[in-house]
Amino acid sequence: MTGNKAVAYKEPGKVELIDIDFPSFELKDGPGVNPANVGRSVPHGVILKTVATNICGSDQHMVRGRTTAPTNLVLGHEITGEVVEVGPGVEFIKVGDICSVPFNIACGRCRNCKERKTGICLNVNPDRPGSAYGYVDMGGWVGGQANYVLVPYADWNLLKFPDKDQALEKIMDLTMLSDIFPTGFHGAVTAGVGVGSTVYVAGAGPVGLAAATSAHLLGAAVVIVGDLNGDRLAQARSFGCETIDLGEGGPAEQIEQILGVPEVDCAVDAVGFEARGHGHGAKEAPATVLNSLMEITAAGGALGIPGLYVTGDPGGVDEAAKKGALSLSLGTGWAKSLSFTTGQCPVMKYNRQLMMAILHDKVSIAKNVHAKAISLEDAPKGYAEFDAGAATKYVLNPNGYLS
Repeated sequence: MTGNKAVAYKEPGKVELIDIDFPSFELKDGPGVNPANVGRSVPHGVILKTVATNICGSDQHMVRGRTTAPTNLVLGHEITGEVVEVGPGVEFIKVGDICSVPFNIACGRCRNCKERKTGICLNVNPDRPGSAYGYVDMGGWVGGQANYVLVPYADWNLLKFPDKDQALEKIMDLTMLSDIFPTGFHGAVTAGVGVGSTVYVAGAGPVGLAAATSAHLLGAAVVIVGDLNGDRLAQARSFGCETIDLGEGGPAEQIEQILGVPEVDCAVDAVGFEARGHGHGAKEAPATVLNSLMEITAAGGALGIPGLYVTGDPGGVDEAAKKGALSLSLGTGWAKSLSFTTGQCPVMKYNRQLMMAILHDKVSIAKNVHAKAISLEDAPKGYAEFDAGAATKYVLNPNGYLS
């Protein structure tokens, strides 16, 4: 049987490359696998040889020890791959197809899937609606930072690229379709971004940069990105964003210097539950971003919140934060009639359109997020550099497809 190596979480601050079983069309017991999923037959699945698989900020939450992820959980929910084996129930996907894998696993059969709410499928995770590859409390589907990975419900989940050669030429852009590009786009769409909008994006990590890219694609007049990391702000400026340094204080005054008023039409939270306060030497203050966005968003506006929030955080700053209970100024949101959209991005709602934008040179997402290909063996180094604040989106190259 062909060997299979994978990146696994070992302990806070540490990942390792380990040997794992070659995928089969049955869910086996293992780290993080829900007991109710053990033995689950997957005739509707395919096995992919991984073309590209990315390190995500959501992975970093686990690696920092900020979740209940178990030792040896195989990481990776941003997957692009070539089909090497199909299950007996697969009809339309063929061996040799190169496909993008939405990070949220969906059955295509339940009420939510039929309503395009694929981020909260009812049938793939026995614990709660919604599932993902290689993520804690998401049902135990094995992650894709590996040579090979199983994808269930393949006819439904996979986005097949129309031309293999063209796909490989643009693979550094297309690999972003599994998560961060649709997630950033979802943040911008749910914030109400449109032609002529003024937009503030909190966070200049890869999802924040994807949200800013999406705001431009949607026709925004001005896109402002705020962060504490100077290198990441420089990356945002490289493709036409205005930026504000939150080490100098809160966003309102700096937004006023750019726009003439201390508010924007639309706001996106691309930070999540490990948010820090504003000002020099700011400490972790998880409600900071959401409260500041309510303050600087115009009355009647909306907040897109693709940033991750959790119900269990062992490293939370207080007992409330450890349960995901944040001190929000909901009265501000109510008084201003603001709308909020949270939760996993339903990737399938957007990925085909964004694929077409990439294939027809309407957007350069890999350039905007500063994508860099590294080997699977270099994954621990990539995780460490990303955690240290590198303005880079690390793309793992397990099987040598990437130049």
